[in-house]
Amino acid sequence: MKTFALTLAAALGFAGAAFADPLEGDWRTPRDDNGNSGIVRVAPCGGGLCGTLVQSFDSSGNVMQTANIGRMIIIDTNPTGGGEYRGQVWSPDRNKTYNSRLQLNGNQLAVSGCVLGICRDGGTWVRQ
Repeated sequence: MKTFALTLAAALGFAGAAFADPLEGDWRTPRDDNGNSGIVRVAPCGGGLCGTLVQSFDSSGNVMQTANIGRMIIIDTNPTGGGEYRGQVWSPDRNKTYNSRLQLNGNQLAVSGCVLGICRDGGTWVRQ
């Protein structure tokens, strides 16, 4: 019985990994207006995907401490087909939340968004 339970647990674990969304994982952002970049960890949340800032780097590439660690960067984002995702992205350097379009292409993620008719290219994020 113990062997059956372990086998079942392992099978369910592998099945969950097989169905993970391609956007899930760690993404390195390009430098922002201040020269800083970060690692955003994307995972399921609610009915969609969210990304949390887990590490920040200054303009020299050194790890830096910031109050934004743990802050949600990608918010309520869902796939729309063809590698495209729609949701919101918060930009720490401008303290604005943009209605976003994320386009996944392999290990690269093109990010763009608009707020009040002002659009911004969020650059290309790279899978870590």
